[in-house]
Amino acid sequence: MANRVIPAASKLLKTIRPVNSASSTTISAISQPIGHAEKAPHPTTTTTNADSVTLSLSSFDDADKLFASVSTSRLLRAALNLHMVAVEPMVDVGMWVMRSRLMQTPLIKDVILGLIRSTIYDHFCAGEDAVAAGKSVMELNEAGLRGMLVYSLEYAGDNEACDRNLQGFLDTAESTKSLPPSSVSFIIVKITAICPTNLLKRASDLLRWQHQDPSFNLPWKRDTFPIFSQSSPLYHTLEKPEHLTPEEERDLELVHQRLLKLSQKCAEANVPLSVDAEYTSIQPAIDYLTYSSAIIYNKDDHPIVYGTLQAYLKDAKERLLLATKAADKMDNITEFNKQTLLNI
Repeated sequence: MANRVIPAASKLLKTIRPVNSASSTTISAISQPIGHAEKAPHPTTTTTNADSVTLSLSSFDDADKLFASVSTSRLLRAALNLHMVAVEPMVDVGMWVMRSRLMQTPLIKDVILGLIRSTIYDHFCAGEDAVAAGKSVMELNEAGLRGMLVYSLEYAGDNEACDRNLQGFLDTAESTKSLPPSSVSFIIVKITAICPTNLLKRASDLLRWQHQDPSFNLPWKRDTFPIFSQSSPLYHTLEKPEHLTPEEERDLELVHQRLLKLSQKCAEANVPLSVDAEYTSIQPAIDYLTYSSAIIYNKDDHPIVYGTLQAYLKDAKERLLLATKAADKMDNITEFNKQTLLNI
């Protein structure tokens, strides 16, 4: 997935590029992980430590320069880790061990977790907390890259869990203030971490039905951009859904407030917020929530809230153009987030 801001809708399709054309490095963390580092999309006065390194990252062909900041031993260990996780029987054994009674024995558990920490965890995760993740961001910054901070929580079953998860995202955004300017390109949020999945499913069903029947009133619906196109699949909702109950409406309003609070925190930290995509049955509600927040916070040429467009879906281009056209017509927004996350 990658984002780019463009100045006008007429240039939209010309500037979209696949994710694998960007310079990137992928790391993440259990607490405040960093995933998919990329070159800075916004103009900035901050410079990298080595212009030659930054320039070389425009191509993946020169492996020597691309991995100049990584030691040979670290590269060999990375290759070994990737080969291990590519062996299906080894993955199956690992999953069996993690679920077995062996994990109930303290000494054995410590040994297993220590092995995991020194191999798979160190490879895929940036650190256990904001401090450790910040060090990983610094390493990327020294190599001329930027990091996406990902608080790796995805699902919540009730409002209490959603509020706990929200605090984690807020802390992640706050942690960027102690890092070099422009070293973090995005804070990534999963809506499923701040909204129960069943509520997303209910809202998505209702939005689909309203798309089929515009007379179907949704009293809770806020200002948004087009979520569907003529080619959007509607098979997830074959029967007219029941309206949200008063309790569900209150819960949905709480979700709005959580996302707005996180958007405000990101605005204060001057770091963009990227809302990740999910599976198609709940994506309409995620797009609705994202657009509603974007309408409030994307009011100048430095947008805060970014959505995710899964470009492999057949209706992606149409939805992109519809949303862009609607945004351009809004008087209170001078520049909508035309930077589109491409998931090829």
